[in-house]
This record gives sequence, C-alpha cells and structure tokens, in this order.
Amino acid sequence: MYIIEEPEAFYSKKEDFLMKDETYKIIGLAMEVHRIIGKGFLEVVYKDALEIEFSDNSIYYEREKHYTINYKGRLLKRKYIADFVVYDDLILEVKAQSGRNI
Repeated sequence: MYIIEEPEAFYSKKEDFLMKDETYKIIGLAMEVHRIIGKGFLEVVYKDALEIEFSDNSIYYEREKHYTINYKGRLLKRKYIADFVVYDDLILEVKAQSGRNI
C-alpha cells in the first residue's frame, strides 16, 4: 500500500514516484471536490463527494476498509480503517480543516 497524504515522503524527485498517473488523478478529483464544495465542512462531506467523483470517473475504490494490525505476532484489538483504498494499492486519508484562516 502507498499513502498519498504526503507523497514527498516516498520519492526524492517529484517526477519519480510510484503510481504517478493514478496519484495525479486522485489529487485532481480532490481539488475538484474542494473547488465545488469549498472549505469548512466535516471530513465526511468531502468523503461523500469524493465517492461520487470516483464512481463518475470509473475509478475502483473501497471506502472505510478495515485492516488488522499485527504487533509482534499478535493481532491488536483495534483495526486500522482507511478512508479509501483506491486502485487496490493507494490509501487515501481525507483531512478537513476549519474554514477559519488562522
């Protein structure tokens, strides 16, 4: 799995990283959602809008996928829940900030 929340952590050159086309497509759709909805909403609103964009663009995704976490051979009680898994390999975590400029 690859996390695109902070893609700079996964490559040294901005032109050289895994799943570049898919990553740019997802970022473009997220920018479209933000352009239309704007700022100040809860994360769930942006997730719902992204889900529409993924469907409209025929992008395979899973929403709120649960992952078990193995720690030293033992499964933890809590699971990691990814906001979206896109293209089977990219984990997308949606974050929202308040609409205030601080």
